Amino acid sequence: TLSLHDALPIYLSRLTKSVTIAMLLASGVFVTSRNVAFADEKSKIADPLTVADAKKLTSPVPYTKKSISQGRSLFARNCTGCHGADGKATVDVVADATDLTSPKFWKNGTTDGEIFRSIREGQGASMPTFKNQLKEEDIWHLVNYIRSLWPESMRPPLQEDEKSKSN
Repeated sequence: TLSLHDALPIYLSRLTKSVTIAMLLASGVFVTSRNVAFADEKSKIADPLTVADAKKLTSPVPYTKKSISQGRSLFARNCTGCHGADGKATVDVVADATDLTSPKFWKNGTTDGEIFRSIREGQGASMPTFKNQLKEEDIWHLVNYIRSLWPESMRPPLQEDEKSKSN
C-alpha cells in the first residue's frame, strides 16, 4: 500500500489545473492510499464519458439506505471541502461549487449518469476528476447520497436493502 506521502504526489500529478490544486490543498481535501484506484480495474464505462453517453447511463447500485450511508462516508472524505458538510456549497473555498440540495439549478444535469459523469470526469477548474481516486461503484454510492440531499418530492423511491429482503 502507498503511504499518504507517496499517494499525494501521484494524485497531484494527475490534476490539470493549478487552481484546482490550490483549492484542494486549501480546503484540506487529500487522497489516502485506500482511495487510489489502480489501472488494472476494469471499467465498463467509456473513458472519457461524453454527455450523450452519460444521459443513457442508469445506476447499477440500488437507491438503498445502505448505499446512501456508504455515499455519505465517501462524501465526508472527498466532497465537504468544496460542497460543505450539508452539500449546500456555502464554503468560501470554491465560489461556484454546486449546491447539491437544489437540483433545479444544476447546470450539468440530474440523471444518474449525468451526476456520475460530473463526479468521475470533473467540471473544469471548479471540480477535479475523481476517476483515479474512486472506484466506479463508490461513485454510484455518491450519486445515491447526493440524490438523498434533494427535496423529498424529487428523490427516487427508496429500495429495500438486500439483507432486509431476505428476512
